[in-house]
Amino acid sequence: MKLSELKTSGHPKTLFSSFLYFDVSFMIWVILGALGVFITQDFGLSPSQKGLIVAVPILAGSFFRIVLGILTDRIGPKKTAILGMSITTIPLLWGLIAGNTLPELYMIGILLGVAGASFAVSLPMASRWYPPHLQGLAMGIAGAGNSGTLLATLFGPRLAENFGWHVTMGIAIIPLLITFVIFVVLAKDAPTQPAPQPLANYFKVFAYKDTWFFCLLYSVTFGGFVGLSSFLSMFFVDEYQLSNVQAGDFVTLCVAAGSFFRPVGGLIADRVGGVKVLSFLFIGVAICMVGVSQLPPLFAITALLFVGMMCLGMGNGAVFQLVPQRFQKEIGMITGIVGAAGGIGGFFLPNILGTLKELTGSYASGFITFSVIALLAFVILLLASYSWKKSWNLKSDTVKI
Repeated sequence: MKLSELKTSGHPKTLFSSFLYFDVSFMIWVILGALGVFITQDFGLSPSQKGLIVAVPILAGSFFRIVLGILTDRIGPKKTAILGMSITTIPLLWGLIAGNTLPELYMIGILLGVAGASFAVSLPMASRWYPPHLQGLAMGIAGAGNSGTLLATLFGPRLAENFGWHVTMGIAIIPLLITFVIFVVLAKDAPTQPAPQPLANYFKVFAYKDTWFFCLLYSVTFGGFVGLSSFLSMFFVDEYQLSNVQAGDFVTLCVAAGSFFRPVGGLIADRVGGVKVLSFLFIGVAICMVGVSQLPPLFAITALLFVGMMCLGMGNGAVFQLVPQRFQKEIGMITGIVGAAGGIGGFFLPNILGTLKELTGSYASGFITFSVIALLAFVILLLASYSWKKSWNLKSDTVKI
């Protein structure tokens, strides 16, 4: 496999558009996490409330991913993306002009979930343009749009410190509108877009055990990535007494590892198989989280989180090297379902960290819990791979698990 095949085998403009749409949408999806320390100061939130406020958009994104996944299969990803970006302007405007009560903030968080649902649109849009042996790389590039977290954590605190978090949410509308125009001009639905099916047919994938295997695996890789991305700013402020901007910079460094290594995970999985890659990565995550639970000095914990987030990001790419090989015809719906599971994992992790901090007085128990979860995912992967080797068609050299 050569990287040059991406240009000749698919549609680079659509691949770029998919990445850009996901990137800006992801930035908006996690914006409450990036602004969390400022919001906390305004509302005087407890540790468990901190976890909840950043987790609400993630949970809402899980629901909307299924909705947008169905729409992607029925009306096409381009129309679905245009609809999603249009709706995303609503919570940003709401945050700009209001958002002064906790119930309002929760409602804004719910609507921000539409931005997080972009995942269920951008990945199928990219996937349908590329052959099986390029799925991991193509979907890794589109999925690297989770690097939008970098924009949120790097610029969000700086803008909020100068203009306030309300105005910062309004400023986020600008890159969204630019992306909207670029997407409308460049993006194109693939000719392999399947014909719409009766609505009931899309839900048949819930009957397959492979659907649940992918959901469990992605709830750990993506759930861990987005959950930590949303919560680490408050963790660094609480535990290491960093300023709001300093905390954002350290989170940006950690998030960069997960974002930019996602295509690497997909690329390696294309060559050696997603199961082999994921096996090493889950063990790596578990080891890193045990190290983080010891709450070492700032430099050491940053290095551990960097490596841990890198493993989670590569794991995201590896999971979606496998998904389209099993569910090519239902890729929109299955991406929505698996993506929703990732969002649910991302909802629980900040709550686990915040609640256990409140109960025990330390973040150590929360990171130990996440380490155990990563090891359980490794066991689930071994069980799933045994089933896949017996049931998948592995005659083609382009299909690797």
